[in-house]
Amino acid sequence: MRQPAEGGISAVALTRIAKELELSGSALYRYFANRDDLLGSLIGDAYQDHAAAIEEAAEASAKYNLHHRLLSLAGAHRAWAVQEPHRYLLIAGTPLPGYSAPPQTLTRALTLSAPRRPGRRRARL
Repeated sequence: MRQPAEGGISAVALTRIAKELELSGSALYRYFANRDDLLGSLIGDAYQDHAAAIEEAAEASAKYNLHHRLLSLAGAHRAWAVQEPHRYLLIAGTPLPGYSAPPQTLTRALTLSAPRRPGRRRARL
């Protein structure tokens, strides 16, 4: 996450990551087929963690009125964005030219718009 923090998402390069981890480039390519594959993984993780923060706020505020619950959800959204600014930009920032998100990204993104209600199971997509 240091690379996007210092130079934006376009600064992410597998070869530099491999160098920082003291790995060969080919070793890192065993885990990620290319840069887009790595970005897809980072974006998916960001969506998952963001959704978890929203869901936690939804569960904690479930017993309150709608106004309080909405404020709680908005506060959780903002708190996560402030705490994780570079990860937030991965999911809400300017799209990266030439990057095409994998299909499962949409599934993870939808978890943000439909947090579970306490005692209910999330619908499978």
